Amino acid sequence: MTLATLLGYNEGDRLLLVNADDYGLSHSVNKASQELLESGDISSATLMTPCAWAREAALWSAERPQLDVGIHFTFTSEWGPYKWGPVTHNADVSSLVTKEGYFPDDSKTFEEQADAEQVKLELISQVERALALGMSPSHADNHMGSLYGLQTGNHFMAQVLEVCAMYGLPFRLPRYVTPEPGQVAPPHVEEQARQVAALADSIGVVILDYLVGLPFRKQEGETYDSFKAAMKGMLTGLKPGVTELIIHPSVDNEELGVFHLEPEKRVMEYNIFRDEEIKRHLKNEGIKLIRWSELRKLQRDRAGNGQ
Repeated sequence: MTLATLLGYNEGDRLLLVNADDYGLSHSVNKASQELLESGDISSATLMTPCAWAREAALWSAERPQLDVGIHFTFTSEWGPYKWGPVTHNADVSSLVTKEGYFPDDSKTFEEQADAEQVKLELISQVERALALGMSPSHADNHMGSLYGLQTGNHFMAQVLEVCAMYGLPFRLPRYVTPEPGQVAPPHVEEQARQVAALADSIGVVILDYLVGLPFRKQEGETYDSFKAAMKGMLTGLKPGVTELIIHPSVDNEELGVFHLEPEKRVMEYNIFRDEEIKRHLKNEGIKLIRWSELRKLQRDRAGNGQ
């Protein structure tokens, strides 16, 4: 059986999860994600528990358990004026940080220096922080791809999947890596993806079929209209099965511009699934927006844990 049929859909259905990454990064990001979640224009958001505005985001989410919010496992801190570090305070996680005590700026540095057992400790701490704030996480994924080993080949997927199995959380991992435009995973990790997918299956962690997204940074000459056209093209090209599409929405205000180098693109991503033309396109294409909690229920039911 395919993931689609296991979820109760038809094998040929094109099922889409739209996830707002970076929830908890700032108040402006929180406001955008919350509006999109409440309107039902997106499937879910994922929380960066180490960030300054994570508590606001988590408490809001805890009061709305019917909305899907997961954990955005965070091990990098990419903005110069604004930094964050581990939430683990009762164990040694020194391999995860710079001399200032923050996470590294980039995934390559993290991959080169991180100790796998310390990574696992911090993964658990990030889930426990969300639980302590009253959340019931729907799933998990990873900020900046730091855990996938995309830069050096040194990945931490065994630790990630073990923690996801412990907490009954499906994980953002594409089973299939293809060369088509919009694919987030680069073609050179196709064999690794197969191996990690087999590991996920062996321990009962539900994963995606495909993972897509448009460029994080605003492209030269890009406008909202050209961005919308690219989004429509990517949606048209979705394959049968379960696909997640990543966005990073934010409202436009002074806070975002203080630290973020791509505020205009973030506002485009806030507006795109509110756009009536995109909503019509999804309907005309027969694409079904689904929820991560459906994948969580499948995982927990198969494990005998229920909801």
